[in-house]
Amino acid sequence: MRTPRCHARVASLASVLCCAALVLAAGPATAAPAAPTAPVRGTLPAGDGWASADGGTTGGAKADKAHTFTVTNRAQLAKALDGSDGSPRIIYVKGTIDANTDAAGKPLSCADYATDGYRLDAYLTAYDPATWGDAQPSGPQEDARAASAALQAKRVKLAVPSHTTIVGVGRDARLLGASLQVTGADNVIVRNLTFEDAFDCFPAWDPTDGADGAWNSEYDNLVVYGSTHVWVDHNTFTDGRRPDSAQPRYYGQLYQQHDGELDVVRGADLVTASWNLFADHDKTLMIGNSDSASATDRGKLRVTLHHNVFKNIVERAPRVRFGKVDVYNNHYIAPAAGYAYSWGVGVESQLYAEANAFTLPGAVDPAKVIKKWKGTALTEKNNYVGGKPAGLLAAHNAGVPDEQLGDDAGWTPTLRTRVDAPGAVPGIVDGRAGAGRL
Repeated sequence: MRTPRCHARVASLASVLCCAALVLAAGPATAAPAAPTAPVRGTLPAGDGWASADGGTTGGAKADKAHTFTVTNRAQLAKALDGSDGSPRIIYVKGTIDANTDAAGKPLSCADYATDGYRLDAYLTAYDPATWGDAQPSGPQEDARAASAALQAKRVKLAVPSHTTIVGVGRDARLLGASLQVTGADNVIVRNLTFEDAFDCFPAWDPTDGADGAWNSEYDNLVVYGSTHVWVDHNTFTDGRRPDSAQPRYYGQLYQQHDGELDVVRGADLVTASWNLFADHDKTLMIGNSDSASATDRGKLRVTLHHNVFKNIVERAPRVRFGKVDVYNNHYIAPAAGYAYSWGVGVESQLYAEANAFTLPGAVDPAKVIKKWKGTALTEKNNYVGGKPAGLLAAHNAGVPDEQLGDDAGWTPTLRTRVDAPGAVPGIVDGRAGAGRL
């Protein structure tokens, strides 16, 4: 169980948010009719992961009444996120906000964004590998695809400024099709939201991606880019209404309309992700997005992941480059089919994985949990599979002899409030991780 202090904080937040759902009007994104009480303005507890280092993370705790908003649609959310005056702000999200809507709130389809003559059937004809070959797409249909994609990006990408808290009200606050961009910011808190289906209408074909080419998409549900002190807590991330399994295949490859659920990239630093549910997704959580980004990433990308649930996730939970990443007390529930790996050990990564629990279908070999991606070592301690101790690094090195990894990440985490016994992790986190469970 968590400490009494944490239980008290969670209970207070739940009470405040339920009350907020009853009293806050769903008007324009101006000042909320009543200032939130202290618990909603709460900051990340001391010692709770990397985001608590170097001054901690307070988000919009100092927001005044004029910068406390309740939002119910995209236009209101965009207005509330305007941080041009630099003031701390708290934004309550109430109900479902669909990012693919126009200024009047009318839903927008992929056809509404298509421009300059873009048509999927024409694109598929133009760049069919049987006739086009393996060159990168170019010409009218690729130009039209890029122009169409730019129109969608203007609607679904929403920038988050420094000193901001975004918190869902009650149990059903949802950002549908949105991509929150925490870019070049400091001191941001994102809590109690369901991020669903940040889909790309216009995936790009790359014939050089892998042996047979691949469709690549944009729009992470939440991206932390060059930002510091970010706390991501009690959120749910899911493809929801548009699972990959329902998508077609073109040129023999999945028409992939989703990118990541949470990415931490390009010099981002001091991030804690706690008590989230990551569900039903492929490439889920990437920390560092390029082997060649040492100039921005070396010495940064310090991230803590604790008490999260990764359910039916194919890969990247997380995949790490460069960063010192602490992964503890998470529950991994692997899919029955299609599982690739959970911990990706990338270039110069320092992954420390301790006291996690895995539920693996019988067909999944524990040797697959770890994947070497140009990394050299990780620390793997006291992790369980199926309720029993399992030496996952030893299993990897024995099962994949051509991808040997050392056993020392070169550091020891200290920023932890509590480490639960790995055998107890499923019972602790499964019913309490995710949105609506503060």
